[in-house]
Amino acid sequence: EAASSSPSSVNSKLNKMEQLLLPPIGDRSVRLHMLAAPVNPADMNMIQGSYPVLCPLPAVGGNEGVAEVIEVGSDVTSLRPGDWVMPIDAGFGTWRTGAVCEEDELISVPKDISLLGAATIFVNPCTAYRMLHDFQTLTPGCTVIQNASNSAVGQAVIQIAAALGLKTINIIRDRPNCAELIDELQSLGADYVVTEEEVMSTGLHRVFEEVPKPKLGLNCVGGLSGGIVFSNLDYGGTMVTYGGMAKRPLQIPAKSFIFHNVTLKGFWLTQWKRKHKEDKAQLKAMLNAVCDLMRGGQLSAPHCVQTPFHQYTHALQATVQSHSRKHVLIM
Repeated sequence: EAASSSPSSVNSKLNKMEQLLLPPIGDRSVRLHMLAAPVNPADMNMIQGSYPVLCPLPAVGGNEGVAEVIEVGSDVTSLRPGDWVMPIDAGFGTWRTGAVCEEDELISVPKDISLLGAATIFVNPCTAYRMLHDFQTLTPGCTVIQNASNSAVGQAVIQIAAALGLKTINIIRDRPNCAELIDELQSLGADYVVTEEEVMSTGLHRVFEEVPKPKLGLNCVGGLSGGIVFSNLDYGGTMVTYGGMAKRPLQIPAKSFIFHNVTLKGFWLTQWKRKHKEDKAQLKAMLNAVCDLMRGGQLSAPHCVQTPFHQYTHALQATVQSHSRKHVLIM
């Protein structure tokens, strides 16, 4: 069974469960039973046609998830029945109960982490991991500033940064449950949690009396919020943009470029994974490092609503609503 999409409105694009006949496995292919697959905002962007990866229609939705290997072809060497695996590339179509694919499309994941952890590890936590390692040389005591701090990536940034001995300044939007959210982020290891309004009115001068100005800023919002992150970077700092939730252009002050020599970069995990697909050593090293953090209790799976696969429409509707918990389809 698979949840397929067709070119119509978002609300009706994924309203059809179809029975698909799987092909027989070839010498280098693998038959899978999907176990769990999250519904991520990027999945909805793909359905809307606003994501860089567009699959021919009709297509099966879902870019991330964990599956169990059921059967392998005669020439498959790296996988065996019972292994847990994840698709490497976007556009795989994880909202299904079964699939047949080539061995090199998959990477194995250890079975000693939780099912929800395995289902959600390869997009958001790995995005956080790469951004904390690839753009600035950070050592214990260094500071990172980010917006969208309560997002799945933002929460992973907080936890991975804490494990690395880094300090985090976490910007959130003001909201009715602000105190509750601050407590939640601090319980994950956030050092400072401030609202956009607080930064705009009083700045971060008191924070910078206690920790150094950040060399790395992470922007998932854009607009004014991205400008706040950018303006508070140290000399020679880097702001990495990995999302544009505000759907507004970045508001960047020229003085930060001129006087502070700050750099703007972008990051898309799919592109990074495609670059390293042929040589899986770095993929496996990243995955092992993130799994080690999970095993050690330094990185937790996001709070998820587990949704039976046949109720997938509820999960999709909830995902397009802001502030809702992540939904994971259980097959």
